[in-house]
Amino acid sequence: MNTRAAEQTCLSLLQLCDSFFTLAQIQANILKLGLRNNPIVLTKFTSISSRLNAIHYATSFIFSPGSEAHHYDAFLFNTLFEAYAHTPHFKRTALSHYNKMLTLGIRPNNYTFPFLFKACAGIRDLNLGKTLHGSVSKLGLCDDMHVLNSMIHMYCSCENGIMFAEKVFDEMPKINSVSWSTMMGGYVKWGMSSEAVRLFRRMQSEEGVRPDEITMVMVLSACADLGALELGRWLESYIVRGKFEMRSEVCNALIDMFAKCGDVDNALRLFRNMSHSKRTIVSWTSVIFGMALHGRGLEAVSLFEEMKRAGVVPDDVAFIALLTACSHSGLVEKGKQYFDSMVNDCGIAPRIEHYGCMVDMLSRAGLVKEAMEFIDTMPISPNPVIWRTLIAACRAQGHLNLGERITKNLIKNEPMDESNYVLLSNIYAKMLDWEKKSTVRKAMGKKGVRKVPGNTMIELDDGIHEIVEEIEKNCTSQFSRSSSEKVTSL
Repeated sequence: MNTRAAEQTCLSLLQLCDSFFTLAQIQANILKLGLRNNPIVLTKFTSISSRLNAIHYATSFIFSPGSEAHHYDAFLFNTLFEAYAHTPHFKRTALSHYNKMLTLGIRPNNYTFPFLFKACAGIRDLNLGKTLHGSVSKLGLCDDMHVLNSMIHMYCSCENGIMFAEKVFDEMPKINSVSWSTMMGGYVKWGMSSEAVRLFRRMQSEEGVRPDEITMVMVLSACADLGALELGRWLESYIVRGKFEMRSEVCNALIDMFAKCGDVDNALRLFRNMSHSKRTIVSWTSVIFGMALHGRGLEAVSLFEEMKRAGVVPDDVAFIALLTACSHSGLVEKGKQYFDSMVNDCGIAPRIEHYGCMVDMLSRAGLVKEAMEFIDTMPISPNPVIWRTLIAACRAQGHLNLGERITKNLIKNEPMDESNYVLLSNIYAKMLDWEKKSTVRKAMGKKGVRKVPGNTMIELDDGIHEIVEEIEKNCTSQFSRSSSEKVTSL
């Protein structure tokens, strides 16, 4: 059998491969036919191995002793990079194989870097991303839109990478809707939602550029973060006028935006108008969260039960929404029942967020002692948020000595967190112990701990404005003002 015929035989077998056992048999055939160094066959072998969650098996075969890797090509390595970039725990392996590729003298191409940037985004390694950026520049690929979009995504995924993403975005020779959406998504991810709205408005002024459904999801997420209800309503009408496809993601983003902006009835309207086939667990969770956050706990519980009847299996996030509803509406017994059901009936291991919901529920109901007992029985260590929730309840319910003791422990563990000092100061104010309250404020000054200025966003006719609280230097008094230098219009 000639080489071409042997290749076709192996490729046909691989195309039909649907199990690891068959894959191993095909591997034996590849060896028997003398194709162990054939890049075409090995590329297909790698792709099928990835589909069967056996990428490590493929790698051990490709780079086994006796292999002649200098026969390999960029297409084979790109397939490896793609496979590892999609794994949950082995993304860094893609980058180690990139070094092997360079050592073998194989030149990367414009298909190489999107997979490498995806892997780098997954491990959030900014320095490694910068190194890859340098390679892109050296190879003259800085005008490839697909490479640059994946680079922006990588920078947006890394802490302190947003400024590098902005630079790449601003220097792109041509920008498509993916570029705009990725940059907006980065702003939303890092709490810069006002910048995402600015970018959307800039996009609207560009000729020949039309937002797509992903763009709308990003800007709706920004609206939800800002509480910009009027802008959100305008975006809904813009989506309808523009005849955008009402995919599940768009509907879910609209529901989430209306729910977070306080228009729960509109969120429920959108949810009810969705066809049953389009409703995902995200749709149900978003509307349940909306009801939960606005004191409509019984409706949230009813929706949760309706979701189960519809055959949608609740996940851990759905239970967070449900427990939040019970907490905000004082449904203590129901909350306990659902927590037990989550563990015993659904087999979901509680996360710190679930424990936090339970502590919050008990604290809001004034059951401070029971909340403390619940914390003591937790199998995982409570985080500062849980302790602060309990401290607030101690202050509200008059358990001031307990609150004082917990807060002092928090300060010991987090000496530079200003919120702990504020909590202790408030407890002393409740005790009418002004001397101790003053001592706390002085201790903050000595340690260089500054209270973070509060801020809020408001919508006016000409846009969204930020009002920032100004704090006097001696940290003993504070006031809030809105002035021309303190308000930033979007």
